[in-house]
Amino acid sequence: MSTTENLEFNELEGNAAQADGVPREEVAETPRPPSNAKELEAVYDIPVQVSAVLGKATMQVSQLLKLGRGAVVELDRKVGEAIDIYVNNRLVARGEVVVVDDRLGVTMTEIIKMDRS
Repeated sequence: MSTTENLEFNELEGNAAQADGVPREEVAETPRPPSNAKELEAVYDIPVQVSAVLGKATMQVSQLLKLGRGAVVELDRKVGEAIDIYVNNRLVARGEVVVVDDRLGVTMTEIIKMDRS
């Protein structure tokens, strides 16, 4: 291999070019998750919607229109079963209903990890 060929190879390698001499696209680095609370300060004031779903029921509109005061709608959950906790309509945790003073609250018992794909 001559010095010229070696130099061209090194130039191509150094400039991230393909064999045809056209530069490859820059590969974007995968963002790393924040490692401390200071890095999250920018998002502290962003409002999110938190929903706690006790259960769900499916019914026809005609059944819905027949509901009146005191009607009971049977949900798909059993007593003591975990409830779903959503943030911005995305399931993030499961938990239990608790009473705090005169109000209902939710305590998280399980964090749901979702794949980011």
